[in-house]
Amino acid sequence: MQIFRGFHHPGVAPACALTIGNFDGVHRGHQAMLALLNSEARHRGVTSCVLTFEPHPRDYFAAALRKPDLAPARIATLRDKLCELAACGVEQCVVLPFDARLSSLSPQAFIDQVLVQGLGARYVLVGDDFRFGSRRAGDYSLLDACGAALGFDVARMNSYEVHKLRVSSSAVRDALSRGDLDGTAALLGRSYSISGHVVHGRKLGRELGFRTLNLRFSHWKPAASGIFAVHVHGLSAQPLPGVANLGIRPSLDPDDVNGGRVLLETHCLEWPAQLGSQEAYGKIIRVDLLHKLHDELKYDGLDQLKAGIARDCDDARAFFASTRRQTTRDRI
Repeated sequence: MQIFRGFHHPGVAPACALTIGNFDGVHRGHQAMLALLNSEARHRGVTSCVLTFEPHPRDYFAAALRKPDLAPARIATLRDKLCELAACGVEQCVVLPFDARLSSLSPQAFIDQVLVQGLGARYVLVGDDFRFGSRRAGDYSLLDACGAALGFDVARMNSYEVHKLRVSSSAVRDALSRGDLDGTAALLGRSYSISGHVVHGRKLGRELGFRTLNLRFSHWKPAASGIFAVHVHGLSAQPLPGVANLGIRPSLDPDDVNGGRVLLETHCLEWPAQLGSQEAYGKIIRVDLLHKLHDELKYDGLDQLKAGIARDCDDARAFFASTRRQTTRDRI
């Protein structure tokens, strides 16, 4: 998949079948929409294209209005969103910076400048709740009428349901906030995961006897938080069992080397000997969150923190042992 920051690049396809949205999580509803988009693109002989935004429009307005509560919890990093879009077969993704200029475009200007002149849309597929333009004044009826006048087809896809539940990013956020990883996986069609480059941290885990792999979660308000049993991909041929902390680490000094940012810190229960002590830094790993053990806790001192981590490791091992037993029974 080709990725462009904005559409003023010579590599952007001259014509496309387009869908527009934030696609946070790329859940099963998104996946169904992207499958239809790819099919329509093939029939028309044009490129399938996703138009998305960074930051999320609600993040922009939360900052502009100085009302942080308006910002949504973020399901996925931009990196993970782009990886999932590529996995769905999308050929091109255009990431537009959501800023004052874009937010002030009238619906007609958005159609003229972005869809027609910028992207050469020949087909536009939107969801049933799609709104666009300044103050969200544009709707499906306006888009359809403009398409008929300007020469592009417009289609609307109804909601996607699983067990009578409408699949949406809001439903995924709700499941993650409750620590329901099985429900989240049902909505996503896969385990919830976070990927990125392993970065250096404070090295406190080594002192405590629990070396960690650190990923920075770029958004300050992740949809999930707490302590989890996880699988780590990217360090060996098979996924490695582990235990991870996603959050702000309330037991530690907020002025540490990571500046109080949200981190995903993962301790592998089985460390590959071939990696040694340094070779994970800079590697790209994916961490699948499989089961929530508990919320983040604040410990009084490093000794209590060390004991708490040890208990979490024991609980994670118990989870994996029970999962293996269940898998064996299923096979029998």
